[in-house]
Amino acid sequence: MKSLALFVALLAFADTAFADLTDDVRCREIGFSKAAESRDAESFSSFIDDDARFVSNSVTSGPKAITEAWAGFFADDGPLIKWRPQFVEVLKDGKLALTRGPYRMIAKDPEGNTVEGWGTFNSIWRRQDDGEWKVVFDAGNPAGAAPSAEVQALLSEEDDCEE
Repeated sequence: MKSLALFVALLAFADTAFADLTDDVRCREIGFSKAAESRDAESFSSFIDDDARFVSNSVTSGPKAITEAWAGFFADDGPLIKWRPQFVEVLKDGKLALTRGPYRMIAKDPEGNTVEGWGTFNSIWRRQDDGEWKVVFDAGNPAGAAPSAEVQALLSEEDDCEE
């Protein structure tokens, strides 16, 4: 009977540890967005794995090149971007994770009018030897229309992540 209780306790511990990893990744993704939201290029770069690849119309590799490619978002008059994870999935071995969710970009058109664009991002995170998660692959696609109100609400929810 004691071995069954020990087994159940170990399963509960494993579920808690896995939930903690999932929450860690969720908070890393939110922190990554907050770095872009606050136009902090140095902080933004710190979330990117040395071997990262960001895919759009081309592939950009490494923190320096990726941060340079995102330079417009760090300019005072640049577009604003914000994203939040809707889905967070961590592999059983705890080494890789996927985040996916909506992003919103607010920019000025050539006439100076404010325009809003929506899309979906996908990020793959790798757990480093020190336990910190860094993004290794990232891609996003613009949406044909704004997402549902429920999905949009993800961008205004309070988070419980430490800054």
